[in-house]
Amino acid sequence: MPRGLIRYHHSGNFHFITFSCYRRQPLLESRSGYRIFEQELEKVRHRHGFVVAGYVVMPEHVHLLISEPRTAPLSVVLQELKQQTSRKLKRPEDLRFWQRRYYDFNVWNHEKTIEKLKYMHRYPVRRGLVGRPEDWSWASFRHYLTGELCTVEIESHWAAWKREHPEASVTPTLPKNGEG
Repeated sequence: MPRGLIRYHHSGNFHFITFSCYRRQPLLESRSGYRIFEQELEKVRHRHGFVVAGYVVMPEHVHLLISEPRTAPLSVVLQELKQQTSRKLKRPEDLRFWQRRYYDFNVWNHEKTIEKLKYMHRYPVRRGLVGRPEDWSWASFRHYLTGELCTVEIESHWAAWKREHPEASVTPTLPKNGEG
């Protein structure tokens, strides 16, 4: 484990997770790569009972803002996610698909949650992949902007409103407060 990295578990807080493709190669860089990662993330989220507050899938790495899983330690769940996506996306010529480790930052308060959501949602723009965050299809940003359902179930003010109003067919326009 890298020196100085301390992981706090069972804190009840979100974890800002980053993990990369092997040697930072753009192994996810295709519509099918992005889509498969999202599908596998949703399967693992559902199976292990954790909340996804936000995510972005980049060509060579992933950012997640998630709660701790109910059924297994976070490290085991991330290992499962990486194994499932690797099985589906790894080409015969690839030595490995993912780097072995992941970065985990404990998010202790609401302000830090918003900061991490903004960071991940703006990343495709900073990298020059799109002009606006809503133009990057493989992230939770459009869900926060419009309430649009993603492949991955996102826990947000939209999701809370829909739970409280299951009979409503239209999602109300809520005041925008950044990405959170």
